[in-house]
Amino acid sequence: MSVLAATAFTGGYRLNLTPSEPLGLWRIEELRRPVAIGDLVFFCPPMTAVFGEARRRGYLRRGLCAGGFAPLIKTVAALPGQRVKITDHVFIDGLSVPASSVWRTDGEGRALTSDPGGVVPPHHLFLHSPFASSYDSRYFGPVPDSGLLGLARPVFTFDL
Repeated sequence: MSVLAATAFTGGYRLNLTPSEPLGLWRIEELRRPVAIGDLVFFCPPMTAVFGEARRRGYLRRGLCAGGFAPLIKTVAALPGQRVKITDHVFIDGLSVPASSVWRTDGEGRALTSDPGGVVPPHHLFLHSPFASSYDSRYFGPVPDSGLLGLARPVFTFDL
């Protein structure tokens, strides 16, 4: 069984066990072009205080990314140079992002701090998930594109 798991891991296969995207088996596909808005991607969160707190709160799983984080699956919502405004939901370049409500508390009643927004800096991405309780750039802000692992492709998934 461990040989099968090692082969799947080195082949870019990952299990998604979070509700932000359908549960199941996914594959990391090499990105052979510049990243684009709308791309569904795997990325490794950077080792920052905000991600450390997210792991302590249970928002992130353990994994093989730096800092012991598991890769996340999110959609690229904004690229460098685009303006993000965060109020009770997200606006990018003045347009409202669907399914982007911003919560003030998490499911356990703990305070959530939203990102202040602003212009996405060079070499960063603003990531989003339409899942209402998703932990994404609404809360952690733009992330360095150096954490981009590739496109996220479903292999065998299901919705609950």
